[in-house]
Amino acid sequence: MIKISNSITILSHEIEIQFIRAQGAGGQHVNKTSTAVHLFFDIHASTSLSAFLKSKLLALSDHRISKSGKIIIKSQGSRSQDRNREVALKQFTELLQESNKVARKRIATKATYGSKMRRLDKKNQQGKRKTMRKKVDF
Repeated sequence: MIKISNSITILSHEIEIQFIRAQGAGGQHVNKTSTAVHLFFDIHASTSLSAFLKSKLLALSDHRISKSGKIIIKSQGSRSQDRNREVALKQFTELLQESNKVARKRIATKATYGSKMRRLDKKNQQGKRKTMRKKVDF
C-alpha cells in the first residue's frame, strides 16, 4: 500500500511496475541489465480513488497521463533498479498529491484610498512632465 494522504491509499496490486533496459550511454552494464522502471496505473480501473479525484487527474494536462486514462512514469536516472523504483513511486505520489489539492477561492479586494491617491498623483506628474516637453509657442 502506498499512502498518498490521510484519506488516500493506493493498493499495491493497482500499480504495475516493469523493468526495462535503460537508454543512453553506460557501457556493457546497460546492455545486460534492466534497470529502468516503467510504472503503470489505470485511473479508470482504480478502486482506491474517488470519482472526484479521478476526474481531476483526467483533467490534468500532464504528459504522463495518456488519453486512455493511464499514468505512465518512466525512471532511468540511476544505475540502480531500486533507486529508479523509488523515484518513479515518488513522482507518482507527487502527481496524486498535486491533483488532490483544492485551489483557494480568490477574495476580491478593493484598492485603498491611499493607493488610489498615489496613482493619481503619479499620473498627474507624468502628464506635467509631458506638457513640459512640448514646443513652446510665443
